[in-house]
Amino acid sequence: MLNEFAYSAVAVLLMASQCELISDDSIAPSQMGQLIERLDAAEAKIRELESSSTASDSGKAVSYSRRIDENLEKRLDGLENNWIELTEVQTNMQETFDDYFIKDGSSNTSMIISGRIHGDYWGIPQANAASERLEGGDPQDRFVWRRNRFGVKGKIRDNMEYKIEMEFADPNDAEYRDIYIGFNDLPVFQTLLIGNQKRPYGLDHINSSRYNVFLERPFIVEAFNEDARRLGIAAYGYSPDEVWNWRYGVYNGEKTQDDQGYISDMLQLELAGRLASTPWYDDSTGGRSYYHWAVSGTSAWPDGSGKGDAPNVARFRTRPEGRLSSRWLNTDRIEFAQNYRLLGLEQVLNLGPLQIVGEVEQNWMNRDNGANDLYLWGGYAYVSYFLTGEHMPWSRTSGQLGRIKPFENFFLVNTCDDGTAAGWGAWQIAARWSYADLTDEDIDGGVGESLTLGVNWYWNQNARLQFNYINGVIDTRIDSAKYDIVGARFCVDF
Repeated sequence: MLNEFAYSAVAVLLMASQCELISDDSIAPSQMGQLIERLDAAEAKIRELESSSTASDSGKAVSYSRRIDENLEKRLDGLENNWIELTEVQTNMQETFDDYFIKDGSSNTSMIISGRIHGDYWGIPQANAASERLEGGDPQDRFVWRRNRFGVKGKIRDNMEYKIEMEFADPNDAEYRDIYIGFNDLPVFQTLLIGNQKRPYGLDHINSSRYNVFLERPFIVEAFNEDARRLGIAAYGYSPDEVWNWRYGVYNGEKTQDDQGYISDMLQLELAGRLASTPWYDDSTGGRSYYHWAVSGTSAWPDGSGKGDAPNVARFRTRPEGRLSSRWLNTDRIEFAQNYRLLGLEQVLNLGPLQIVGEVEQNWMNRDNGANDLYLWGGYAYVSYFLTGEHMPWSRTSGQLGRIKPFENFFLVNTCDDGTAAGWGAWQIAARWSYADLTDEDIDGGVGESLTLGVNWYWNQNARLQFNYINGVIDTRIDSAKYDIVGARFCVDF
């Protein structure tokens, strides 16, 4: 009986050891200690039994011990076979799981998945008959996907990078946004990107839509740099002390993000660049206060005489700072446009929760075939303030807004004492004045002026709600469109 007890203890210990191999958490340290103690006691009892056995019982003891050894060997063989089968199952499961994991295509490469979702509501509580003419009908309230983007980016080998980003806001007409390959750590150029990327003028366009204070960009920024991205080769760099940063390159003027590319004997190229500086940046407070200025511009050669197969890119247009169907400010394609030069000046002053921003852009256009030259211009200014004390972060290496980080994320949960606990996120208020004059000589693109009031509720650094109220007027040589627009947007990015 005692030998059977000892055998049972040995078998239990062996099984426990095998289970521990399978899972580190299957037997607690205290349980293992108890098993070892039981085994030691059983071994002591066996030794006592053997020493006290008479010579007449020695044969029975040996025979019984052999039977124990045979049974123990059989059970150990069974446990070993079970362990082999379990290892094979675990290997097969791991191979199956690996089929569902995203892996790099080769060594020394990386991939980061990113995306953003912007869901909008737009209402037009007031619009006169002239507004209906510009919209092409009665402006309708709407729920729309403003942005549904998904993309990947990463590093290739030692000093290359890539990015591919697609826009699915219109499921019937998917478009690409950023698509480029690049080289890093280059002499002189630092970073060189080749592909579809943002042209370097208009601060509110250089800023990401993930961080902008207002739902839509100002008149002049969107009019002079419609949708921003073009095929090009551009260099990006900054000084060692991060006081200066710059970007410059050569671009094709046609927006090609909804087709395969550009096809024409007329290249319609432009040379564009931006030089920016952050001469004051308060490192002691993590950049809560800073001052930024920049000068940007381009010299472009559109096909105003219609010599090529591609459309003339000399056209400047924009919506009324709300996501409606038509561009209410619109020069159409300017005939005989030979060259235009754009100059932009921008400034940002940030003092803790307070930010003041201003920008002006001017466009001088030369035309041939006896057509008069044109001068178009516009600007905007806004002030924003965090009621909860946060600030607008700034990237000194790129000269643009960074990600807003609330002091406290938004949450609302029940507590154990039948109460509730809440965090209210970050709250920001803002006001913007915007102006654009796209009318000169024989071109009647309209003169727009608007005032936008905004409230932003940041739930966390990756999610927020935005609310805008817009009161505006757009004058043409025919009539004057007066309107009120309200907008709301739910934003998440990852």
